[in-house]
Amino acid sequence: MRIFDPHIHMTSRTTDDYAAMAAAGVRALVEPSFWLGQPRTGVGTFTDYFDGLLGWEPHRASQFGIRHHCALALNPKEANDPRLTGVLDLLPRYLAKDGVVAVGEIGYDSMTPAEDEAFARQLELALHHGLPVLVHTPHRDKAVGTRRTLDVVRESGIDPARVVVDHLTEGTVDMVAESGCWMGFSVYPQTKMSEERMVRILSRHGTERMLVNSAADWGHSDPLKTRATADAMLAAGFGDDDVDRVMWRNPVSFYGQSGRLVLDAADDAADEVTDARTGPEVPTVAYAGNSLARGGE
Repeated sequence: MRIFDPHIHMTSRTTDDYAAMAAAGVRALVEPSFWLGQPRTGVGTFTDYFDGLLGWEPHRASQFGIRHHCALALNPKEANDPRLTGVLDLLPRYLAKDGVVAVGEIGYDSMTPAEDEAFARQLELALHHGLPVLVHTPHRDKAVGTRRTLDVVRESGIDPARVVVDHLTEGTVDMVAESGCWMGFSVYPQTKMSEERMVRILSRHGTERMLVNSAADWGHSDPLKTRATADAMLAAGFGDDDVDRVMWRNPVSFYGQSGRLVLDAADDAADEVTDARTGPEVPTVAYAGNSLARGGE
């Protein structure tokens, strides 16, 4: 089984997580930029963060045969901090870099005017750079926030086929399906979505335009929820091809619109990792520090 986790925050995870993911079949992932839990106090902290997502994390992932890509943005929560508005001016030079396959996470947290402005400006950046978009829907007033999200996406002029609206539930999936956007689901241990609920949604809506992720971060989350969902699909009667479509071909199709996915090396390395904890050792890949992240400026 091959798995592409289209939304996971590996900066918050350990090397043990990478090993377990590789053993479970994860061969590629996308890490969107997000709120780190502690408020950041200046634009320079985002420079360091983006450099890490473009340099250090791909290096860590490569040691386990996993291909790491990222999505960059000013996240909705921190869009409300006036000290960080300059991040929107910083983004263009980073969105031009290899390894960046989307703009995200953008969208809404509390649905404030500041979030409106950041959302609209970053959709413009996505259009300018020819990148797909990962949209975060709010945890509160989710139906209202999702409707508002779809209105902003429509007004931006971006092709809905280049947008995934994430953190969906049973109450919001229908409106996103009708919009033409991709549908994203974050499978969590206790909140958001379970693998059993996810299987019921797939049974009702099919596998087209569906992205299933773990969104694992510093909170109570599980980087193996993609594999758990794949196993639940098989147990419910879905075939191997259905699982491969949802867990691999769909995220490849969506993020492939960036023209920047690199997967062949990850496939070859993952085939060698029969058990990341006890199996053959994966050779360490040379790391060039910030030259990887800052090249081309």
